[in-house]
Amino acid sequence: MVKITDVARHAGVSPSTVSYALSGKRPISEETRRRVEEAARTLGYRPHAGARALASSRSNVLALVVPLRAGIHVPVVMQFAVSVVTAARRHDHDVLLLTQEEGEEGLRRVADTALVDALILMDVQLQDPRLPLLRSLDRPSVMIGFPLEADGLTCIDLDFRAAGERCVEHLAQLGHRVVALVGSPPEVYVRGTAFAQRVVQGFTAAADRAGLASVVHPCEATPAAARRVAERLLREQPALTGVVVHNEAALEPLVEAFEQLGLRVPGDMSVTAICPDELAAGLRVPVTSIALPSAELGERAVELLMRKLDGETVPEATLLPPAMTRRASTAPRTVSPR
Repeated sequence: MVKITDVARHAGVSPSTVSYALSGKRPISEETRRRVEEAARTLGYRPHAGARALASSRSNVLALVVPLRAGIHVPVVMQFAVSVVTAARRHDHDVLLLTQEEGEEGLRRVADTALVDALILMDVQLQDPRLPLLRSLDRPSVMIGFPLEADGLTCIDLDFRAAGERCVEHLAQLGHRVVALVGSPPEVYVRGTAFAQRVVQGFTAAADRAGLASVVHPCEATPAAARRVAERLLREQPALTGVVVHNEAALEPLVEAFEQLGLRVPGDMSVTAICPDELAAGLRVPVTSIALPSAELGERAVELLMRKLDGETVPEATLLPPAMTRRASTAPRTVSPR
């Protein structure tokens, strides 16, 4: 293992000068700093993480708190995690991923140690039980999601209410008069998960404004459940011609179920979704969708944390506007017997 004394010998300086040059704690001439950095690169030297932490009173670690609860679509969660890790590494930070459903206890366990400098929390609930503790911590935090009472917190997310509205508005512009939302698994709504509730709010509000008949159905994340929901929708809403899907796992099987039931997409049924772009674009019938900007959200959450760690003032609320991409799954309504 290369030691700081090796770098000092290679650069022709003292070990303390190497330390100052690499940490920036004391002014060093530009020529000396370059010589030290070149020696460190040549020898493959990296400061010991524990030593860095002691020197800076920081661990250079962020906690990403994302409890893997029932109903969560893990592939999407992992997109967020990869984005956070990638952005953190650009700031020379590592990420501690906390996936257990521990609530306040898990936060306190991390906060009471020197394990992490700051926290990012996901899967935010409208009435999130972690909020009182989060407000009391001496460590910066950012929530990817908006609880009902967000005062004093730093939150960022896609504007899910606006996303639900935009999908309905698109269908209304195409002449659809009866629409349905096929939503997340039931347990997601039971928990009061914020993003899912806001999609329902936006969907319902936009349908009411446009005078559309509308219905909301949660859906388990299985092909069999998607088939049951499709059959129920057609049985209970025979005039249905437009569907919004907010359930990544159910999107493809739902489209297939409609087609197996004799409906053409988009000839008889227009389908929109709120989901990752690559999922919507990769289906046999590419789906008109609002993109889920996991990469941007993760990156911006880390940037907000870095600014807070540097003592900067950051906005409490950041809402990303929804961006719709029109694809082959939506078309003007046609009236046909069923």
